Amino acid sequence: MTLHFSQDEFERRLDTLKTVMASEKLDAMLLFAQESMYWLTGYDTFGFCFFQCLVVTSDGRKVLLTRSADERQARHTSNIEDIRIWIDRGAASPVNQLKEMLFDMDLLGSRLGIEYDTHGMTGKIALQLNEELTSFADIRDASPLIPQLRAVKSAEEIVYVRKAAELADKAYHAALAEIRPGADEGRILAAMQGSIFEGGGDYPGNEFIVGSGRDALLCRYKSGRRRLSDQDQITLEWAGSYRHYHAALMRTVVVGTPTGRHQEMYVAAREALAAVENQLVAGKTFGDVFDAHAERMDHHGMMPHRLNACGYSLGARFTPSWMDAPMAYKANPAKVQPGMVIFMHMILMDSISGTAMSLGQTYLTTGAAPECLSTLPLDLPVKSG
Repeated sequence: MTLHFSQDEFERRLDTLKTVMASEKLDAMLLFAQESMYWLTGYDTFGFCFFQCLVVTSDGRKVLLTRSADERQARHTSNIEDIRIWIDRGAASPVNQLKEMLFDMDLLGSRLGIEYDTHGMTGKIALQLNEELTSFADIRDASPLIPQLRAVKSAEEIVYVRKAAELADKAYHAALAEIRPGADEGRILAAMQGSIFEGGGDYPGNEFIVGSGRDALLCRYKSGRRRLSDQDQITLEWAGSYRHYHAALMRTVVVGTPTGRHQEMYVAAREALAAVENQLVAGKTFGDVFDAHAERMDHHGMMPHRLNACGYSLGARFTPSWMDAPMAYKANPAKVQPGMVIFMHMILMDSISGTAMSLGQTYLTTGAAPECLSTLPLDLPVKSG
C-alpha cells in the first residue's frame, strides 16, 4: 500500500468530515470528486473518467464502487478496505448497482449528500442519480463540504506544497536557459516538464501554458508550436506538482528589448501583485483580494486588458484543472484563512498593440503576512540572446 500521509492524518480528516456531516444532518455522502477521495483515503487514479463513487457514512464506514480496472489501484493507493466492482455489461447502469449497494448498506430512507460539482460527475450520471435516488432517500447537494475542508492545509500537506514550489522554481530556470531567439517552444516546454519529473514530481492537473508572439496573450494551452524571433515575448504558466499538490507560477519573458508598452504593463502588474499581498491576510475576503488587484490595474488604465479574476486556491487536484476553490473575483465572500495555498496571477492582454504581460506566484497564508513559496525574482525577465 502506498499512502502519502500518516494514519493520524487520515483519521483527523475523517473525524472532521463526520463532524460536518453531523452538522448537516447527513447519514452518508456519495463522493464523486477524485480530490475528495484522495484527501480522505489516499485513493489515486484517473479512473474517475468512468463511473465510480465512494460512499462515506456518518459512523465512518467507507465503501468504494468502481470498475475492475481500478480495484488494484484502490488497494495499492488507499486505506479503503471495502471495495466493490460494478460490472460492464450490456445496457446495465452503474447507478442501479450503486442503488443496490446503498440498499445493502441500510441507507434506504436516509439523508444523502451528493457531490455534484466535480469533473467526476457527468450530467448523464446526475440525471440518472436523481431519477433512481429521489424516491430512495432524501438527497441534497453536498458539493461544497469537502472543498471547504481541503482549502486549509495541514502540516503534512504543506510539506508537499513546498516541494511542489521548489520544483516550479526549477522548471522556470530550465525554461529560461532555453529561451533565446530561434528557440523552439516545444523544447522549452520539455525542459520545464522534464525538470519536474526528474525531481520526483507528477503530471500537473492541466497542461502548462506556453505561447509566444501574439499567442503570448493566451492563458490557455493550445496545440501548435513556433520558434522565437529576435524580438519576441513568451508567456509561461506552469505548476510544480508533488503528490498531486500544486504550486503555480506565471511569467511573460521578453526576448530582445522590452517595448515601452511592456514596461507600462509590467509596472501595473507589479503594483497589483503588491496590493493583493496586503489583502492575503486572515479576515479579508477573496473579493477584497480581487478589488485590490482591479484598483491598481485600473489606476494604470489597464481595465480593458485585465481579467475578471486574479487568483485561486491550490491543492491536490486532478485533471482537467489544477484550479481549486475559492477564487478571487468581485464580491466573493469566501474568507482568507491561515493555512491556505493561493496562486495570484496578474494578467494583462493588450490585443490592440499585441502586448502581453503576466506575473504570478503562489502564497501560503499565515496568521500575519502571506509567505511567498517561490524564490524567483519579480523583475521583468528579459533574454536578449
